[in-house]
Amino acid sequence: MSLNKSYIISVLLLVSSPIASAESLRDPTLPGKGFAVVGHASQSQDQAMVLNSIVSSGNTAYAVINNKILSVGDSIQGLSIVKITPTYVSLSDGRKLTLFQAITER
Repeated sequence: MSLNKSYIISVLLLVSSPIASAESLRDPTLPGKGFAVVGHASQSQDQAMVLNSIVSSGNTAYAVINNKILSVGDSIQGLSIVKITPTYVSLSDGRKLTLFQAITER
């Protein structure tokens, strides 16, 4: 009878040990220590504007800036879009956001 009890205890210890070690593992996709979450409102104010793409269809052109679809007259970060061409977007403060040239183009 004592052999049976020690066998059950051994099996329980073996089964529970991977669970205990798995609890101590850290998710590698989580931010590291010292990472602070900043409110969304302040992030959009300080975020650099990135021209992701330009799409045109006939006389209508759209620019994707910071993953938002915008057209002439729309605003982003307090600036209006003045002009959209096939290669750049003009902003109301005089800046131009330019697309990167594809690596395969010569």
